[in-house]
Amino acid sequence: MSEASASLPAGVGLKRRHGATGDRIFYWIVLGCGLFVLAALLAAATSMALTGFQAFRTFGLGFLTGTEWDPVAQQFSGLVPIYGTLVTSVLAMIIGVPISLGIAVFITEVAPRSVRGPIGGAVELLAGIPSIIYGMWGLFTFAPFMSDYVQPVLIDWLGPIPGIGALFSGAPLGIGMLTSGIVLAIMIIPFISSVMRDVFLVVPAQLKESAYALGSTKWEVVRDIVIPHTRTAVVGGIFLGLGRALGETMAVTFVLGNTHNIALSLMEPGTSIAATLANEFAEASDDLYRSSLAALGLILFVVTFIVLAAAKLMLLRMAKQRGE
Repeated sequence: MSEASASLPAGVGLKRRHGATGDRIFYWIVLGCGLFVLAALLAAATSMALTGFQAFRTFGLGFLTGTEWDPVAQQFSGLVPIYGTLVTSVLAMIIGVPISLGIAVFITEVAPRSVRGPIGGAVELLAGIPSIIYGMWGLFTFAPFMSDYVQPVLIDWLGPIPGIGALFSGAPLGIGMLTSGIVLAIMIIPFISSVMRDVFLVVPAQLKESAYALGSTKWEVVRDIVIPHTRTAVVGGIFLGLGRALGETMAVTFVLGNTHNIALSLMEPGTSIAATLANEFAEASDDLYRSSLAALGLILFVVTFIVLAAAKLMLLRMAKQRGE
């Protein structure tokens, strides 16, 4: 025992030994929690890969490029649900991100204090509503509204325009890609706007007050101070919403139409990976059918992983540019 250790009171040395033991226990507990996430992720990917191997072995790359989905003839390909997943998610982001930004700016910079609480609570309430409720509302209320009032106007006014007219051609069915994209946008808005609101609230008041003192307007403060200061977290919130949109199941299943066809028009019905799995997994009576559905699940897993990995790389690059 060293002279320094010998000179310490017995109680202090015992406390240090107990503290070191507690640190080791704490380390192994949190390490186990971190490894659990990786193990669960790896287990899910491995399970889908092993189950879907038969489909990839049978159809090869044609599973990614073909459009046929015929359980009777045992012909399966995933391009149609992949296309539907990407289109509805992109529509949701185009609609949802600007609205989420507007909500966050209004709550943090414009709204009176007496209004901020109720609106913030309403946003959080939207985030807590189950997706099947959104789906039922979309099918029984929103789809008829789209069919009677929105889609006929879009078809009449935008359909004849060269180029973009192809996106708004067809019959006003109510359900379809556009309806699904709008419902998805409503679902992801609470998540994105909540993240934006929280990061906008932590912008130092001195920065905004200095800008106001120099004569800046609210719009200029938001554009030049608030958003640049929080852009890393804002991008992260946007990609969080995109991940939710890619994997949403029940709401999309109700309003997308669930037809295996690719149409350029946003008015036409289609299907997504999640909707296909929800509709057909219980009916998969043979190995190749189940393997094809598992292969779709693996594709969705890979697409989501790529999106989130790209978001992480973008955030790291932005942080590096800012010297963080």
